[in-house]
Amino acid sequence: MDPPKYIASSVTPTQSNLFRHGRSMSNEAGGAPFKPRDGLQAPFRDGREGRSMSNANVTFAPRGSSLAQGPPPGSFSSDLRSMTLPRAGTPRTEKGPFFADYGRRDVEKTSEERQTELREQLNKEIKIKVGSENLLDALVTKNNRQTKEQRLRVEAELGSSHRKIIELRGQLEEEIGRSKRPKTPPRNRLSGMFQSSPARSPQKNDQNMQDDMLATEESESPTYVLSEILQALENEGMQSDYYVDGANRLVGLFKKYPALKYDLAWPVFGLRIQTMLLSQSREVVAAGYRVTRHAIADRRSLQTIRGLKTDELVVLSLVKESKANIEREQALKFVRAFLDVKGGIHEISNSVLRTIVSIAEHHEDRLRSLSILTLLEVLVRSPSMAVTAGGMAPLTEALLDGSYQGSGSLASAMLYLFDRPSTRVYLKSGHELDAAFAIFTDPMAVHSNEEKLKSSARLISSLMNSWSGLFVLANDGFQAIRGLLQSLAYRSLIARDLTLDIISAVLQIKAPSWSSSFLAGRRLTTYGRVANLTKDNLEAPSPLTSEEEGQDRVCLTEHYTALLLVVLLQSGLQQALSDLIQEDVECAIGRKAALLHGEILNLANRLLPYSFCSNLYMAPELMEPVGSETADTSLPHIAMIYQADSVSRTLYRSQASAKDSSGSKWQHKQQHTSSTRIVDPSKPEVDYDMDEARFRAAIVETQILNHVKYVKWNWDLIEDLIEGPLKNPKRLSEAITGTKFLKRLLGFYRPFKYRFSDASNTKANQRYVRVGVSLMKALLQSSEGITHLSESKFLRQLGECLAQLDRTSGLTSLSPLFSSWRTSETLTGGYFALLGALSSNPKGLEMIERWHMVNIFYHLIDLHDRDDLVELLLGNMDFTLDSHLRVMLSKALTACQKGEGRRNTEKEQHIRIFSTKLLRQYATLAPDSVDGVYCPSSVCEWAIRLLATQLYDPEVEVSEAAVQILEESCNQKSRLEYLVRCRPQLDHLNEIGAPLLLRFLSTSLGYQYLDRLDYITQEMDDWYLGRNYSYVTLVEASLTRALSMPPQDDSRSSINEPLRPREYGTLPPHFYRELTHTKEGCDLLRESGHFDGFVRTITQLSADHEDSEGSMKLKGALWAVGNIGSMELGAPFLEESDVVKWIVQIAESSEVTTMRGTAFFVLGLISRSLHGMEIISEHGWNAATDQYGRSSGYCLPPTLGNLFMIKRPHDNKAGVRSMARRDLRPRPITDKEPVHARVLSLVVDAGNAVLAKKAVNDLNGIKGRHPEAFSSVDLYHKLRDVLGSHNFRLPVRRFILDLFDRSVMRNVVLDEEESENESIRTQRPPQARPRLT
Repeated sequence: MDPPKYIASSVTPTQSNLFRHGRSMSNEAGGAPFKPRDGLQAPFRDGREGRSMSNANVTFAPRGSSLAQGPPPGSFSSDLRSMTLPRAGTPRTEKGPFFADYGRRDVEKTSEERQTELREQLNKEIKIKVGSENLLDALVTKNNRQTKEQRLRVEAELGSSHRKIIELRGQLEEEIGRSKRPKTPPRNRLSGMFQSSPARSPQKNDQNMQDDMLATEESESPTYVLSEILQALENEGMQSDYYVDGANRLVGLFKKYPALKYDLAWPVFGLRIQTMLLSQSREVVAAGYRVTRHAIADRRSLQTIRGLKTDELVVLSLVKESKANIEREQALKFVRAFLDVKGGIHEISNSVLRTIVSIAEHHEDRLRSLSILTLLEVLVRSPSMAVTAGGMAPLTEALLDGSYQGSGSLASAMLYLFDRPSTRVYLKSGHELDAAFAIFTDPMAVHSNEEKLKSSARLISSLMNSWSGLFVLANDGFQAIRGLLQSLAYRSLIARDLTLDIISAVLQIKAPSWSSSFLAGRRLTTYGRVANLTKDNLEAPSPLTSEEEGQDRVCLTEHYTALLLVVLLQSGLQQALSDLIQEDVECAIGRKAALLHGEILNLANRLLPYSFCSNLYMAPELMEPVGSETADTSLPHIAMIYQADSVSRTLYRSQASAKDSSGSKWQHKQQHTSSTRIVDPSKPEVDYDMDEARFRAAIVETQILNHVKYVKWNWDLIEDLIEGPLKNPKRLSEAITGTKFLKRLLGFYRPFKYRFSDASNTKANQRYVRVGVSLMKALLQSSEGITHLSESKFLRQLGECLAQLDRTSGLTSLSPLFSSWRTSETLTGGYFALLGALSSNPKGLEMIERWHMVNIFYHLIDLHDRDDLVELLLGNMDFTLDSHLRVMLSKALTACQKGEGRRNTEKEQHIRIFSTKLLRQYATLAPDSVDGVYCPSSVCEWAIRLLATQLYDPEVEVSEAAVQILEESCNQKSRLEYLVRCRPQLDHLNEIGAPLLLRFLSTSLGYQYLDRLDYITQEMDDWYLGRNYSYVTLVEASLTRALSMPPQDDSRSSINEPLRPREYGTLPPHFYRELTHTKEGCDLLRESGHFDGFVRTITQLSADHEDSEGSMKLKGALWAVGNIGSMELGAPFLEESDVVKWIVQIAESSEVTTMRGTAFFVLGLISRSLHGMEIISEHGWNAATDQYGRSSGYCLPPTLGNLFMIKRPHDNKAGVRSMARRDLRPRPITDKEPVHARVLSLVVDAGNAVLAKKAVNDLNGIKGRHPEAFSSVDLYHKLRDVLGSHNFRLPVRRFILDLFDRSVMRNVVLDEEESENESIRTQRPPQARPRLT
């Protein structure tokens, strides 16, 4: 039997007695609020309030049903199945299998719920552990006798937390593993529901029947299953659950077989949908919308669905009261599904759209936010539809009152309209977005409503951080920004603070680390207080930025910040800050303004041309003459400015000295470790050349000779001695031979003494690891120290403990020292840090090899179940020396690429990625020699060779990591040429290796290598024909992301931090920019004629404002010309073509705001070259330069009016007239019958706020005198046209539709004759008159 034919022939017509009753169309029987669950299930109602599709059967909720509240307003369930309790009725005593199964579902917890509970408990224990560690750290610094008992309790609590964390992690891993195992299919509710249904008799073996049903559905074709479900939905007189469950099965079928929706027999399927949408049950109607939504395939299917009269049904559902929210929600989601189909937005009728507008205008409606979001999408895709339906009013209102959480989306949509002249006319006044500044410019409003102030502040920041937003604010000479700065004069603390925060945010000013102390009024001018502020930056080194890299790095956000800074300064920013400093000099706001003022001056000095910043001074009105009458009042101002300036100068000197002393990342790595403590320079340092008496006294003060317990030792003094006097060979010899200081200190680290190895792995105890690393380095600096270390039991015991993990050593232990638990919960893992300190010295390597630890390391790499140990080993070793450790790392980089199983393969892949990232710190070393012995350039070349090998790893993640590290390493020309000499093959990586190949073009050696591979000509054609357009999208997305989300500090280590930091706002590499690095590339560019083609594109499309494809081509050509002109070898192309004149013209006269922005940034690119800077100077633009006269890459027009002069919406008279014609009132709709004509007239009056009350009373009167009028299908169609052409509030729409009998909707949807139902209407009692609520 052919399944499609079966679908078309198996369904009989629906009985005509369904849904023929006299109830109003939106007011339904009351019931409990809906509660979304995993599927859509009709609530159990009593016989008085809830009617099933047959109005015959009554069921009640089982005893013990869940009383949990439903999801909060605005939440949506993925599979609409709900259960609600009846308002009245005694629970039934007999329960079918369905009820028993449902009760167990509430009691039993799923695996996801158990995992959630375990994670919550684990997070709680981790917080307890962190708090205990912090408290223990604080107690260590206090008197031991006073805090001994408290410290013991804290240590006991910390140990308890450790055990609980381990136990909970084990339970969580076990639960996750259990959830991944194959399960028995869950019990199907359908069979149980059939058993309790009057249409089916109970079955004894229900589980076997369910299994048979599931097996049948899996084995049969989806088309046949679809026909069975549709035939089952044909049954009448069933409970609501029956139809809801059938709808859910349909949705599941469509999800599993997406192609099934293209083969639907719509005459049969549509009839089933109409039947469900006409049901009295809200859950059945919602299920109908959900099924219809999943059956949408394309625009043609949308037209078919609309032919089922769904527009009328959707309007009826949307106007219902809040108790029908489950139906309203699904109806709105059904409308939103139109937006996901190409061209589907044009299938949304005006009546539906106006109904959504009325919901968006109703502040108390739960679906208001979703309606506003829907209107936003319609506004962006089809502005004319949204404006015609009156959608601009609720959107502007939501933007003004700040109640909508997505105010940024609202602003983005309106800015999108402002971008082009064709859409700009829909913003009638052009001041819609100025509403965000209203609360700041109102002196009475700034003292209240803090939340609204914060919401407006976020919106203002988003406006000022967008190119189109800056054009909007440029109206009337940046009057909106001037009003914002004037709000600093209002005595409102929150308004002033938010205004200063806005300025700091839009100018990308990051508060210095000492700002909190400065704002609190503390004294910060001493060197000891600020010298440590740059220490963290020194101890977390990042790859050095070479001079060549600095020249190639183009930051678009700084160029935009320079423009925004000029706008703020010309709007009166400096004067406003000066007035605020004078008024509130003793308050935190005054100090904050002074701090911001200084940062702005520094920013102006760095970004602005001299002509713009030459007249800026540090608050000249504050610098009154000392001998004048106002000297006393000016002294606090001068003191505050001097204090901030003193701190800035101190920090500058600290950074300069640190830069000079560190020399390179290599030297810095040798001198500091990631765990170095911060030393306060205000305290006296321990002298390197300390005499013997002072040295012995210091040893005694450490308490090592007096106490056995290490917690009583003075560890700060111990570390000072190791870093100072013990580096002197004479003092070290005295410590070894004259006292037991070093013997006891080194004995503390011996594994079998279980002191260091048993210490908890806490933040406070990390100092023991830090001291141990310093001790190893100090002992390695003298022959006597090396002898003492080699003869101690420390290394022998450590080698024995490591051998316990080596299966070939013959040593075993029931509780090995390096077990998984000990390495994570104790300081046992710190032994690898000590071994890493030894591996940085040749003598230390000899000691490691003496105890055969290198052989053990080789075997540890092969442990598939100890990834933590492998990471500790590789992450702490120093690979700068050419030793066996490098061979070990090479083995880890390429080990086990053919794993025995999937789990082993994933672990080995993780180790290879970790090892590859480890090479980053060696591949990016500065090219300086260290102590004249080891050359970091050879270390870099070794790392580059290994990374070149990783390019051929079978896992894409490993190859991608290698490409990113090599790209970062190639910032220096010498390393780039060495990589080219390695001749790597990157064809198999496709797009992943493209950035690295672009880097090869910047050198002649790389150009020749790529030319032999025939890469350059192919890549040039790709960029010329299409890659330029994708580059435009990439740049605009990066700039938008950078302006909306400023980068944050990242204190992670170099191994764990992202390999390629997403520097949003930085110009990505461009093919033509890299090509013009070399003379050979410039010759090829001249021969190809591509530059002339870009120039023709710019000259021909510069006046095209409407064609989006043409705009994309123009932007691509602009970026290509800008990248070529930014190089010194590419600047002659600009002189030959005179293309800069056209770019300046686009920047000053284009009607597309984003096109002006592109031209503005391109001019900044051109100014980076000397020739380009001279060319733009000839056109009147000013370029910023540094103290050496080199261009910074930022240029500005001579006056801001040239850049921001653009036609406003109110200036476009033709557009305004067209909008006025579009907004004319529609032609009145009349009727020949007087009663109908009167009803139509009163409905129109109901939309008038003045006439609404009288119109409602008259309509109720007509309803009482002429009830038959509201049973007319013809009148309903005319009123539908009136509702679709006029704006009505949501209660008014509900009132108008409630006037009609429900049978009218059946006649409209099913196209039945009105006369068939005349006798039925006369037999029913009259309805209550609808009320306007």
